[in-house]
Amino acid sequence: MELLKVISQAHGQALHEDVSTSQEDIWPYRLHPLAQGTLAKAQGGHCELLLLSSMIFLLPVVCGCPERCRCHSPSNFVDCSRQGLAEVPSNLPPQTLTLHLQDNQIRQLPASAFKSVPQLTTLNLYNNSLSNLTSRVFHGLQHLRVLNLTQNSLHSLESRLFHSLPQLRELDLSSNNISHLPTSLGEPWENLTVFAIQQNQLQQLDRALLESMPRVRHLFLKDNLWKCNCHLLSLKLWLETFIYKGGITDSIICASPDTRKGKDLLKIPHELYQPCPFPSPDLESSKVQQLGAAHRAVPRLPESHSSGERDHWECEIKPKPRPANLRHAVATIIITGVVCGIVCLMMLAAAIYGCTYAAITAQYHAGRLAQINEPAKTEGKELFDSSMA
Repeated sequence: MELLKVISQAHGQALHEDVSTSQEDIWPYRLHPLAQGTLAKAQGGHCELLLLSSMIFLLPVVCGCPERCRCHSPSNFVDCSRQGLAEVPSNLPPQTLTLHLQDNQIRQLPASAFKSVPQLTTLNLYNNSLSNLTSRVFHGLQHLRVLNLTQNSLHSLESRLFHSLPQLRELDLSSNNISHLPTSLGEPWENLTVFAIQQNQLQQLDRALLESMPRVRHLFLKDNLWKCNCHLLSLKLWLETFIYKGGITDSIICASPDTRKGKDLLKIPHELYQPCPFPSPDLESSKVQQLGAAHRAVPRLPESHSSGERDHWECEIKPKPRPANLRHAVATIIITGVVCGIVCLMMLAAAIYGCTYAAITAQYHAGRLAQINEPAKTEGKELFDSSMA
């Protein structure tokens, strides 16, 4: 609107001033050479039509829309996708809310790469060539809610990479080469509801990272190289509680060891897992004194054994009680109560039946005895009477 007011003012000045008035006196902004030629023609008589058409043509230039990008002012949406860009454009409109940079060739993001768009809420970096992200690359994006980093070449993430994104709700890290995630990626994500990490190279996932997402409701973990040993038991227990509370997740298929390859982590019985042995706090200080005892208590595998077999052995040499599971405990209590109730009812019915049968039998035998004894008494009385006579 301010730009149209400027055009109107310039047009009014052109009508009242001399035709020879210079372009710089009428136009308050420095324009592209093409706009200067158009304005010169407008002074010849068709000012209104030519000014309007030239401003429509040059609107992206005046508003600061980057070259090879498309800007949509009403929605503050900037689309720079599929342009072969090697870096983030530097002259992004500061009021941008949604920025699409997918399907480009961006390899690096400098620190504070998006400081010119502090109001950004959605950032799409799908299908680029990013291999490393510095800890301050997203600095200043206090309002960012959706971040898509799918299908890049990321190998690892720094622990404070997303520290400056308190409003983040959806984070997609799928289809990268990530082999390890730290126990924390910043402050606890109070607003994160969707976390996707499928199709990477993960073998383990620390439970502490998931516990920093108290409101997550959709968790996607499939198609990784999950190593289903004792170290993944805590993840299994956390996922069971997560599903019990209404969370949605996909299947976690084990890639190793060979005895569990192809099996769903959540369907493997707890009895097949043994908690990993943890060294005591004073183990290091008393290492010399306990070395002999340790050798006697813990058998060693030959050096020829593979690392996978060694990990499996170390994880299962010390059986411990199976950790309690809330869902299984509740189900066990319910089933036990039902069975006990049925048994009690059956015992009560048997007792009632037994008592009734005993009473009927006793009454029957009493009647029979009375019938047998009655003729004997009559015969005895007759004999007694005859003897008296």
